[in-house]
Amino acid sequence: MKRTIDYYFSPMSPWTYLGHRRFRELATRHGVDVNVKPVDYGRIFPVSGGLPLKQRSAQRQAYRLMELERWRDFLGVPLNLEPRFFPYATDAAVFMIIAADQACGPSEAMDLAGALMTACWAQECDCADADTLKRLVDGVGLDVAVLRSREAQARATYDRYTQEAIERQIFGAPTYVLDGKLFWGQDRLDFLERALQA
Repeated sequence: MKRTIDYYFSPMSPWTYLGHRRFRELATRHGVDVNVKPVDYGRIFPVSGGLPLKQRSAQRQAYRLMELERWRDFLGVPLNLEPRFFPYATDAAVFMIIAADQACGPSEAMDLAGALMTACWAQECDCADADTLKRLVDGVGLDVAVLRSREAQARATYDRYTQEAIERQIFGAPTYVLDGKLFWGQDRLDFLERALQA
């Protein structure tokens, strides 16, 4: 039977951005399906002990920047440590990702998620802006009108994915779930691959 990975993330997460391409390559390499599940960490943090970035201690915020710089340089991925449009309201972007998945499939949803993360972290784009969203949707070959027509369904799915994540004790982005086991963080992709090889 073909294996499946549930992919819980936020398109605003730099860690999801750093792992997104590598995760796609891993999934392709092992022939696994991906369930694309963006979730609302604004709802997850309060029940999991997490804090929004600006509420974290100064030393944690400083260390986060050091780690982002290390991973950016190690992976050779373009990343602005403090992008102009961060944080941003992600609902509209998330609805587009979910609608792309529902209308076209997970590959197209992954394409759009990747484009959104690149726009935020490497291109200084405001991903909450309607014109920017349209440009990104167009850029991956999707129809923005079709995706917008599915907003109500996407909104309900977003709520369901978020509640599901809470029930599965997910607390950070990205989280990959394989065979009921959680792998939190793009720095756990090696462990995820080992699990797929077992």
